[in-house]
Amino acid sequence: MDIHEYQAKELLANFGVPVPKGGIAYNPEQAVYRATEIGGTRFAVKAQIHSGARGKAGGIKLCESEDAVRDAAADLLGMTLVTHQTGPEGKVVHRLYIEEAVPIEREMYIGFVLDRKSERIMLVAHPHGGMEIEEIAVSEPETIIRQTMEPAVGMQAFQAREIAFALDLPPAAVNRMVNLLMGCHRAFRELDATMVEINPLVLTSDGQLLALDAKMAFDDNALFRRPNVSELRDQNEEDPRESQAAEHGLNYVALDGEIGCIINGAGLAMATMDMIEHAGGTPANFLDVGGGASPERVAMAFKLVLQDQKVSAMLVNIFAGINRCDWIAEGVVQAVKEVGVNVPLVVRLAGTNVDEGRAIIDASGLDIITADSLADAAHKVVAASKNGKVA
Repeated sequence: MDIHEYQAKELLANFGVPVPKGGIAYNPEQAVYRATEIGGTRFAVKAQIHSGARGKAGGIKLCESEDAVRDAAADLLGMTLVTHQTGPEGKVVHRLYIEEAVPIEREMYIGFVLDRKSERIMLVAHPHGGMEIEEIAVSEPETIIRQTMEPAVGMQAFQAREIAFALDLPPAAVNRMVNLLMGCHRAFRELDATMVEINPLVLTSDGQLLALDAKMAFDDNALFRRPNVSELRDQNEEDPRESQAAEHGLNYVALDGEIGCIINGAGLAMATMDMIEHAGGTPANFLDVGGGASPERVAMAFKLVLQDQKVSAMLVNIFAGINRCDWIAEGVVQAVKEVGVNVPLVVRLAGTNVDEGRAIIDASGLDIITADSLADAAHKVVAASKNGKVA
């Protein structure tokens, strides 16, 4: 789960991470009121959407007066921002964050991520902020600073000092950096985060360290014990199909291809998508119906996949262990009859009650293409997508 910048800053501030003064606004008048509360003469008006690179897309405006804040707010609210992270459809701006504009001496990058290779929390830092870490990893990989944390003891002060020294901070700012990094690490662990990113982290002309922008992402599976985090979810920023899938116990991620996928098990889903690519197609989604999929859940999976207008063929690939092929077959037949599948459908069943499942599909009299193996299914669905029928 992702949250907005202003929400991430509120959470981090509770752990001692310094942030500029700011407030949320939903209309131009409220934006002016927030500027009045902040005081001063320079403000940043920031569009709040779940995406980076907002500044490049025109989503951040610097203002020298309250009148300029009002005009900037009127321009940004309702705007559709298109960045490399939103895709060509972009995201509509529904709220703004009004923040004091600080005198910047230097920008840096700080990020805490879950490194699955080392099974540790890893701190990634770079002396230059404002850039995407992916770009830095390609152009200047040797300049990236990394530090992993021992799970039993967490981040230690000496590790934070090493990062501060590696970033070549002035002596007066070293202790501030130590406190900031320790606070970020505590937030990461205590809130079940999967990412804490500050980009840029700025050193101001008066020697302060401030999180000028912040991102946080959280483990969905831990939200039940973090009500203060789960209540920050903004459904408007999420794909409605993914939200609908979660309500029915399905794992759905929209992709850009044309082959709709309904599969049980994340590993099999990944292997199936790879095989579709190998056969010359592109998956339209990742959808895991889970180990105990009922016919009703399978029918809901069909509805979710078919909401994507790009889907030109569908593949149902089930290897039943905990699940049963006859349940899946009943769900497929039910879905085809109720939903009205208007694209070619390929079904591959294997495992528990596979003969019963195949018999249900054969007896249905529906125009369903069957396959015996994963490779066979992938080639058949790609051919059906391209030709509208089996090649």
